[in-house]
Amino acid sequence: MNTALLALSLVAGSLMLTPAAPAQHLSADGAIQTFSFFSDQYFNDVYFHFFPTAATSAGLHQFDPQLEDYSAASIQRQTTALHAYEKKIAAIDPTALDASVAADREILLNSIHSQLLSLEVIRNWEKNPDNYSTGVTNSIFVLMERPFASPDARLRSVIAREKLIPQVFLEARKNLKNPPRIFTEIALEQIGDDISFFQNDVPAAFLSGPQAATDPTAKADFPKSNAAVIQSLKDYATWLKSDLLPRSNGDFRLGPDTFRKKLLYDEMVDIPLDRLLDIAFADLHKNQADFTRIAHELDPNKTPQQVLAELATIHPDPDKLLSSFQATFAGLISFIRTHHIITIPSELQPTLGETPPFMRATTFASMDSPGPFETHSTQAFFFVTLPEKAWTPQHIAEHMASFNVGTITSTSVHEAYPGHYLQFLWQNQFPSKIRKIIQPNTNVEGWAHYTEQMMLDEGFASPAADATPAQIREAKLIRLGQLQDALLRDARFVNSIKLHTAQGEPSGNWSIDQAVNFFVKQGYQSPAAGLVETKRGTADATYLYYTLGKLEIMKLREDLKTKQGPAFNLQDFHDSFMRQGPAPIKVIRKAMLHNDSPVL
Repeated sequence: MNTALLALSLVAGSLMLTPAAPAQHLSADGAIQTFSFFSDQYFNDVYFHFFPTAATSAGLHQFDPQLEDYSAASIQRQTTALHAYEKKIAAIDPTALDASVAADREILLNSIHSQLLSLEVIRNWEKNPDNYSTGVTNSIFVLMERPFASPDARLRSVIAREKLIPQVFLEARKNLKNPPRIFTEIALEQIGDDISFFQNDVPAAFLSGPQAATDPTAKADFPKSNAAVIQSLKDYATWLKSDLLPRSNGDFRLGPDTFRKKLLYDEMVDIPLDRLLDIAFADLHKNQADFTRIAHELDPNKTPQQVLAELATIHPDPDKLLSSFQATFAGLISFIRTHHIITIPSELQPTLGETPPFMRATTFASMDSPGPFETHSTQAFFFVTLPEKAWTPQHIAEHMASFNVGTITSTSVHEAYPGHYLQFLWQNQFPSKIRKIIQPNTNVEGWAHYTEQMMLDEGFASPAADATPAQIREAKLIRLGQLQDALLRDARFVNSIKLHTAQGEPSGNWSIDQAVNFFVKQGYQSPAAGLVETKRGTADATYLYYTLGKLEIMKLREDLKTKQGPAFNLQDFHDSFMRQGPAPIKVIRKAMLHNDSPVL
């Protein structure tokens, strides 16, 4: 049965069988039970049925043989189901719920609003050709990256999904209407790696080595389904280049109204755009001033830009990059424990590896942790984007500048300890299913970015009293690396708003070239990094959430310190923050401060 039709039949059945009771007739217990019932029903009957790849990632493997239905008809069915559940959840009176459950209700409603905004207003299913090629590649990657089931079982799911993939590209040809040129260019840039993934990585994962599949039927069927996927990707690439690219004249910009709504629904942030831009520039200028001060301490005869150019050359060889990250773990873990930064719930460490092909065009490093419901494979992957063999020496040098002695430390903190990976280790203590599935980026990315500065502020990598000049210099370089990463996020903050709203621009426009130049001149990034970051920002419209979330967390910490006085304890603050789960900072503020004071 078609996945989307199955989802629709379940949704339709649930709508007929379980009408929402009027809020005014619900007791407090009845309201909680009704919300719990409807929210569980929403995830089971709508969310994971329309997004089976997300279900696989979350550890719900009953959806493994299914694939997203990318057709316009399925989009309409999904939209109808979302509107139905929007009404159901909205009908439950939040005043009849406990505070934590009322917050979950608001989180879920905002998530539904965000999805409807994406489907009905932003309409990336009509605009972004990379969503199709990257989407199907990821649907197979999540089946092969972790051994949550036997190789035979996972290969059978791979084959089931692969058989549905050629239809995806037929739907793409129907759906895509005048996409932005940069979206089509990104799709073309990545599709060669997608093809290589199916040609090389997927067969290697299931047909060779000690964990190879043994099911003769699956081994016979796989080459046929895999070949069909490879051919459909090649045909799609040809179509993108010859047909879609010449007519890709659309606008990637969300515009002020849609941008504000997306930020509100995704992050519960309603700060006016001009105020947000002021916040972004204030943090940018503060970090630039700190960078200038430390650069002057390192060499008073050089400009900050000259010191930055020197810093860019102090990096490991590309073939030593993964081991350089691995070497940071022991020191970070020891410091966290001895300085009582935060509780580390497990001794298990993440596995370092190369970034998957379909992610390389827009990311330098990332953490891929098991889903909250995964019980058979708890391995987490710390991905790093290595230089490509075909790159020129200049391109390699620019790429490796993003992995200098300072940014390697801040990236390890951000991705692993005590950033993303450590937050993942707390997920068994998150208070609800909603907070395990819906995770606002101002929390997740804000936390990881906050830890980069916090760890150094607390003394990590600080030179000892008897440190040598070389050790003192290294400590300053590490701080410069942290500041360079902070400036990168500040530049994202500014470009996020300007690219999509042109806030503050008399011309009413902020071009791709202006954004790249801003990353280089104001964000202290290499031209290669600036281009990657700008490409990402065209589609990841609100990637201001790094600095925005960091500043929200810092204000929460200071407000709690003021309230608690001498009783304030940093580890208690961080542990309490984790126990709330990755909720919007607005929700966590209310839980920890017991008031509705502003997030910034």
